[in-house]
Amino acid sequence: MSTQPSPNANSPSDPNGVTGKLSNWISTTNLSNIPASIKTRAKYLLLDGVACSLVGSHLPWSETASNAVFNMEPLGSCPVIGWGDSHRLSPLAATILNSTYIQGFELDDYSSTAPLHSNSLLIPALLSASTLPTTTKAPTGTAFLLAYIVGCEVGPRVGLALHGADLLTRGWHSGAVQGPSASAAAVCSLLKLSPNQVEDALGIACTQAAGLMAAQFGSMAKRMQHGFAARNGLFAALLAQGGYTGINSVYETPYGGFLSCFSQGANFEPKSLPGEICKGLGERWEIENIRIKLHASMAALHGTIDCAANLQKRYPGRFADLNTIKSIETRHGRAAFEHGGWKQPEGKPLTSTAAQMSIQYAAAVQLVDGQVLMAQFGADKLNRAEVVALMQKVNPIHDAEFDKDKKDGFRTIMKITFDDGTVVEENVAAWKGISPPVSNEDIVEKYHSLVKDVIDEERMRKIEECVLNLDERDGAVEELCGLLEAEVGKAIEA
Repeated sequence: MSTQPSPNANSPSDPNGVTGKLSNWISTTNLSNIPASIKTRAKYLLLDGVACSLVGSHLPWSETASNAVFNMEPLGSCPVIGWGDSHRLSPLAATILNSTYIQGFELDDYSSTAPLHSNSLLIPALLSASTLPTTTKAPTGTAFLLAYIVGCEVGPRVGLALHGADLLTRGWHSGAVQGPSASAAAVCSLLKLSPNQVEDALGIACTQAAGLMAAQFGSMAKRMQHGFAARNGLFAALLAQGGYTGINSVYETPYGGFLSCFSQGANFEPKSLPGEICKGLGERWEIENIRIKLHASMAALHGTIDCAANLQKRYPGRFADLNTIKSIETRHGRAAFEHGGWKQPEGKPLTSTAAQMSIQYAAAVQLVDGQVLMAQFGADKLNRAEVVALMQKVNPIHDAEFDKDKKDGFRTIMKITFDDGTVVEENVAAWKGISPPVSNEDIVEKYHSLVKDVIDEERMRKIEECVLNLDERDGAVEELCGLLEAEVGKAIEA
């Protein structure tokens, strides 16, 4: 005797709960529900992620990771960006590496409301989901773009439910904690999973959430932690598609739920804000709060860099001899200070990872070189005597006044004192790219500047056209996979 399925068999366990509402939205929303301006911005953000992946695929530490994974994993069907079709891997392994490339040089996007790097979570998982061994035809560009936008919405919202940057102040790598939710949501959208399958996927994704911010002090693993999250979200969605069940109502469950656990030790009351996950869903777009980096460093250092650059322009004569600088004081909100305000021990060599997370290094290298780009993190640049000497004069300070107003979370104040007693100061309310955000035209310019030395001009043009016409071009996803997979040159040498 057969049993007829319930009319609500595809519904989440509690359609009125936070997880249930989110699951329904992920499953049922379509591209026609999304404003044209959001779709356009999404394609330019995608282009920035593509640029970061291409330039990051053969960085020294990316090659170390790649060779280790190639040695442990069998060949598969999914493209590994920049390594050619002879290096395809399984979906999970390819996702980890492709994410590691995007995060490879701290040039990628970030959310200004709840810190995470969406491109390193979403592009790798969606590329792998588009080229699964069971896939006979790649998804449409429309489906890919929709899935990307869905992921861009979910990741920051989960972070907002934990008070945005508060996770960082407590030592969690926030993007790695929020990331599995974003990756799972995007893949669920791409695979057109039902609401109850989405709930299962989110439940499986959230139980894999983790990430320790101590990785920033020199570990190569810092560059891979969003990759773990991207992989875990993809894994969760594929398990759910196969009928494997996850935690129901994972965000709001009191005992052992995502928010109840990750809000422990929060610096706010209430400890978590579950309503933020679905607040304005489909009407207020978090993708508008995704920002693009103009410096090759962790986002919270950009205020320091801008302060130093502004002072150099204003007082060029004062900085002709950097040996006359007596001290450099920088002031920051709690999240920026906890993340980047640590001090490098004297005599200990600096690694590129640590340098890209250090307020001391950001200030010193901007004053020495007048820029903080890829070249500043090559092995020949990191431990130069003049930079190390200047770093020891930089004293980052947590200014609690900045914590009283969220608008001051991006503020940086720099005070430089010279040997003759002269003092110069700069106060940057928000670093470049926060308000207003980087324009679409600026993103294209950044794309060209990053990839021009690692791929040829024709391929550069084809990738740009493919991404910016993703939802209007037949076979766009398959074409993009091929263009990204082909080998690329090295951006910097070890």
